[in-house]
Amino acid sequence: MFPERIATDRLRLTPLWSDRVDLRELYRICSSDPGIETVTAYVAWDPHETIDETAAFLDRSRSTWEQREAATYVIRPADGEDGAGAIAGCTDLRIDWDRRLAEPGIWLRERFQGRGYAGERAAALLELAFDRLDLELVAVSHHPENDPARRAIERYVDRFGGRREGRLRNDLPFPDGSVHDRVRYTISRDEWRTATDGGTEIL
Repeated sequence: MFPERIATDRLRLTPLWSDRVDLRELYRICSSDPGIETVTAYVAWDPHETIDETAAFLDRSRSTWEQREAATYVIRPADGEDGAGAIAGCTDLRIDWDRRLAEPGIWLRERFQGRGYAGERAAALLELAFDRLDLELVAVSHHPENDPARRAIERYVDRFGGRREGRLRNDLPFPDGSVHDRVRYTISRDEWRTATDGGTEIL
């Protein structure tokens, strides 16, 4: 169903599974990597306090993959990139089969931000959603105060012919029990095909 390897010019994406990722390395990154508090400020998880949290994170990733609910990948820079082979972050594609809809998400460690990786991985996930999975719509969102995410999303949404749908109020729950607004964008399969002259060849 989901490909176990996605390659772009500068990135390699592989499943976030316990037999593909070193548990202790991932725990160190998710708990105490430099800047992890900033990285998690606008996402729906907090820095991990125990290695059991990281293990559960890996278990959920495998379970949702096998149940065809989501594909979650580790992002690693390709050979020739600074930090080649290291865990740069994670990305996922959550699927709503009934609505033929996919929702991608991403987080990147601070040292790997500002390189355009978010947009490059987005192009690959759009191809996965529209070409491989035959879905009709990709929806992506960000916290209203997350300006780096806004800039990255606006660039690739514009590139692939999508649009800003608007601000959804009280639609983003956080681990601390608070609920926040989020800004939503969408790209349709037809918009993507028009923008790419029939599709891309990334996978």
